[in-house]
Amino acid sequence: MAAFQYRAVDADGRNLSGIVEADSARSARTQLRERGLFPLEVAASGSKKSGLGSTRKLRESELVLLTRQWAALLTSGLTVEQALSALGDQAEREATRQVLAGVRSEILAGYSLRAALDRHATSFPTIYRASVAAGEKSGELATVMNQLADYLERRDELRRKTLQALIYPAIVAAVALMVVIGLLTYVVPQVVGVFQSSKQTLPWLTRALIVVSDFLRNWGWLLALAIAGGIFGLRQSLREDAVRRKWDTWLLGLPLIGRHLRALDTTRFASTLAILVGSGVPLLAALDAGRQVVVRLPLRDAIGQASDRVREGMSLSRALGATRRFPPLLTHMIASGEATGQLDAMLDRAARLQQGELETRTAVLTSLLEPLLLLMMGGMVLIIVLAVMQPIIEINTLLK
Repeated sequence: MAAFQYRAVDADGRNLSGIVEADSARSARTQLRERGLFPLEVAASGSKKSGLGSTRKLRESELVLLTRQWAALLTSGLTVEQALSALGDQAEREATRQVLAGVRSEILAGYSLRAALDRHATSFPTIYRASVAAGEKSGELATVMNQLADYLERRDELRRKTLQALIYPAIVAAVALMVVIGLLTYVVPQVVGVFQSSKQTLPWLTRALIVVSDFLRNWGWLLALAIAGGIFGLRQSLREDAVRRKWDTWLLGLPLIGRHLRALDTTRFASTLAILVGSGVPLLAALDAGRQVVVRLPLRDAIGQASDRVREGMSLSRALGATRRFPPLLTHMIASGEATGQLDAMLDRAARLQQGELETRTAVLTSLLEPLLLLMMGGMVLIIVLAVMQPIIEINTLLK
């Protein structure tokens, strides 16, 4: 039996959609009519003809949970098809059920699990599909799925910790910006207007504040449009490899941010290699998959160069060291793994060390960023207060 996605209406005219298992589309329509539904569209799950499941994508958290449950089911002795059926019944979102039903339908049609996942590449990343293929070939799919689950959990944990660390500074920055804009556009004009009407010669700080206030009130909308247009233009230009390569090179060269981004990509790369090499994937194929999970183009280029050197017979540690793009810790640990025959274990250890370093650095940066933002906000408010108070102080001096 295969899985079919459908759209139908019931006797009350409500639109319904879901998945039904049947031998053919005609049989699926018959089942729907027996339920009192009037089918509008029926297509094999994952088929692009109807568009019912072609753009479905699993969330990051869903993929982590799904992989862990999938590994547990395979370890307990269920077949891939049975595991997918159980996961589909367990899924809470309709989109997740449709993706799983589509994969199961492809397997029932005779495709391998890797081929079935390839049909849903938006939901399953490259490392996921490559690891599954290696697990199928080696007969250790359950073990590989457990490794994948560990990797995805670490990646998701790092992402969540980074977001949580940045939430408070982002809120502080947004509040500070709104307070300063409110002071400049509403409070300052009313207070300073009193001094302007008295024809008093105002201090230069007050005059400068008046100019900024007038500009924001009259042309603030244009400034906002210019900033939005600049961001949009930058995003569009970054689609060009040449521009993005220069941008990434600049980012990697920054003192703090560059090291953080390099460590983040190194963690992804080392984790990917650890899983694939440990699953029996050839080193060149593993390097190609690892290259695809790296975000920064200069690092991608470095992996491509290292892959060419490995193809020519050079060791991986020397090939990566020659690029001078990756931390020395990674190359030394790879060299140790190559010497002892435990490359996958050393790669995994290097990835964990890099992740620990990332978490520590993120905590340090955010702890420094919070007081820095508060100081900047306090400094801006102090300048505004001084600009308003200086004319008052001068008037009091003259009266004395």
